[in-house]
Amino acid sequence: MNRRALALAAAGTAAALAAAALRARPRGGAPRVVLATRLYAPEPAAAALRLRGLARALADAGAQVRVLTSTPPGLTAPADPGVTVYSAPALRDENGYIRGYAQYLSFDIPLAARLLAGPAPDLIVAEPPPTTGAVVRAAAALRGTPYAYYAADVWSDAAASTGAPRWVVGALRSVERLVLRGARAVLAVNDGVAERARELGAREVTVVPNGIDTEVFTPVGPRAAQAPAAPYFLYAGTASEWQGAGVFIEALRRVHESVPEARLVFLGQGSDWQALKELAGGDERVEFRDLVLAAEAATWQRGAVAAVVSIRPGLGYDFAYPTKIFAALACGTPVVYAGPGPARADLPANSLGWASDYDVEQVAASMLSALKAARVDDAQRAEAAERRREWVMRHRSMQAALRDAAEVLLAEVSLAD
Repeated sequence: MNRRALALAAAGTAAALAAAALRARPRGGAPRVVLATRLYAPEPAAAALRLRGLARALADAGAQVRVLTSTPPGLTAPADPGVTVYSAPALRDENGYIRGYAQYLSFDIPLAARLLAGPAPDLIVAEPPPTTGAVVRAAAALRGTPYAYYAADVWSDAAASTGAPRWVVGALRSVERLVLRGARAVLAVNDGVAERARELGAREVTVVPNGIDTEVFTPVGPRAAQAPAAPYFLYAGTASEWQGAGVFIEALRRVHESVPEARLVFLGQGSDWQALKELAGGDERVEFRDLVLAAEAATWQRGAVAAVVSIRPGLGYDFAYPTKIFAALACGTPVVYAGPGPARADLPANSLGWASDYDVEQVAASMLSALKAARVDDAQRAEAAERRREWVMRHRSMQAALRDAAEVLLAEVSLAD
């Protein structure tokens, strides 16, 4: 055998050994699950709370969980038994959020190397965007590991609804289809997302409805010291174009004709933030405050007349059920909702709040009804708050939903074995 043949043989052996090392798993012990997510607690976002809940549910079910994420500067990820969080820096926008293609890639590119380090896990769980899912699919193939995808929404549909260029939508849809087709399991947050995931090629889809952490969002606890003394409505969370929260500013002007002291507080951030400020026009009865951690957001919820939540119809989110609703109800606070979707029926049917079309006059009427309903004694208020919380505990407790998700994921580990 000549030198060239020996070199080729040696290279082949080295490659085989490297591949074997990538796929090597420790024998025995608890199943090893990796969560690949740009968002994780204490990031003040619903997805971050949901991912922490999933990690805890997996650990409670006996798994060893490793989270690969990026924690905002100045914050520290919470410590939970059975969960180890590894944070790496990533680009953030002017609001401190990982949002935008450059920011996504700043997380996704290093993620590839992070996924290939250490013993191979038994399962990798990817959180959107689809680019993260694509990196996970490639790493999972190299490691001989199955992966799951947590579909909070359909990104290509959302991009199309916001007027993104056709080539961007096409490229994103191709990546999303690639990720969904390769996933051993897909978790969808509602039936609408599940249906679209199947249309895009997902094989095994389980609906795990969004919920809220009922240990953080409770009726009992302190109220925000900086909250207005006057009756106020609260919009808490991300404000994007598809949510159309400006309808509440316009409706408040109608409300002021009868209740001039009423206030509206925006607590959050989002791509529509500046437009909302411009729409408010400097009215001091409309306040804008930075996004806060979940426990502090709960203090604002407890003091509000009602939480306001909206979905602008026809932009691809008509099937969504915003987590903002559950955060308010878990604190005992009613909801004024504007737009389409399942919340439109649930809120009035269960005496949880008021729902209407995405229409300024109808929303103003709902807000006036909320102000009128708030004029009751403490006993009646406490009774109504407990009823709302009980509904969340029965139907939308994050802990219960994510226990179901953990069972689905760990079943895939058993099948892989």
